[in-house]
Amino acid sequence: MLIQPSDVVSYSVYDEVKNRPEPLLIQDILEAEAEAARMAGHSFTDPVYSPLPEKVKLALLKLSQYFALINQNEAAASAYQSEKIGDYSYTVSGEGGIRKPAVYHLLCEYIAPGYSPVSISAKVRPL
Repeated sequence: MLIQPSDVVSYSVYDEVKNRPEPLLIQDILEAEAEAARMAGHSFTDPVYSPLPEKVKLALLKLSQYFALINQNEAAASAYQSEKIGDYSYTVSGEGGIRKPAVYHLLCEYIAPGYSPVSISAKVRPL
């Protein structure tokens, strides 16, 4: 791992994160590392990243805290309200919810040359 659970606990101001069991924080960190690797096109394990640049470390801390919060309480992560009546359903976006931190600005100078992350979102247009 690139950062330790104690780093996340020290960084966070949320009691939910500070009191999260270490094995679960390790899983949150692994998710954060996978997300950072997806954004950058590499996993920051090359010796050139030793010691880990401060911007990368901050991005990992922010992402780890985010994953710790949403994995602790998925309902808190959702800002959507759904209702289903028979075969008809709709979803409305509300205010609030936990949003994934914007860390691109921290990782942009470490993106692999020529790498372009593949987006899994699809655009839908009305017929």
